[in-house]
Amino acid sequence: MPADLLKLLPGVEAALRAVAETEILPRFLKVEREHKDDGSTFSEADIAAQEFLTRALERLLHLPTLGEEMSDAAQQAAWAAGLKSERGLWVMDPIDGSTNFLVGLPQFAVSVALLRDGKPVLGVSYLPLAREMFSAVAGQGAWMNGERLPLRPSGHQLSRAVACVDFKRLPPMLAARLVADSPIYSQRNFGSSVLEWCYLAAGRVDAVLHGGQRLWDHAAGSLLVREAGGCAATFREDDFDAADPWRRQVIAALNPDLFVRWRDWLRQHGAR
Repeated sequence: MPADLLKLLPGVEAALRAVAETEILPRFLKVEREHKDDGSTFSEADIAAQEFLTRALERLLHLPTLGEEMSDAAQQAAWAAGLKSERGLWVMDPIDGSTNFLVGLPQFAVSVALLRDGKPVLGVSYLPLAREMFSAVAGQGAWMNGERLPLRPSGHQLSRAVACVDFKRLPPMLAARLVADSPIYSQRNFGSSVLEWCYLAAGRVDAVLHGGQRLWDHAAGSLLVREAGGCAATFREDDFDAADPWRRQVIAALNPDLFVRWRDWLRQHGAR
């Protein structure tokens, strides 16, 4: 399996570069904001990118495909079909960080993962404006533009850690404690879950906390981090892949010792 996935990887990377150049970047700052029923933001760029990637991935490997911009029913059908298929399921986020994309902030990404038995075995995330390609294959490692990850080792001291924290989805008691008596050195939020997984895998940040990511937010990124030597769990479960894939809490860190300290502090202070 790893050999087949490594052969597949260049094609997936090429598809992400192509969709960025042909569908995403030409629409940067040129499309109108629209809203889904759940209040989240999207634009015609998201739709065009998803359609492009669906065709490109189909040419690489004929599988069920699940994208963020599909209807709930279509997503559920694709997930069920993927679990039945020995070859797996494509999961894509055509533009993660849509609000950033629409207002001109450079922190957005496009992401694709191949899942088998519900677990990611290949993940690729591309940051178009930075031209940074993050890739991982299960059991084989993770890379950015061909360079082995992490780019920078992460320390083990919680008091010196820089963490990406999404406050709006956290339990109120935990969010208040993080503001009033934070155990970390500093926190950031870039408005793109995919990008933050990439930054964690690279060692640009030391830890991540999120109160509820969707399948397409965490599929590629969680593999990137774990193949870079990091760890991930949810608020209650140490087995990240065993949690509900549709809305998954994230506690992650690059350094395993730091991960234990981060996870334990969060669980003691309201991560439930």
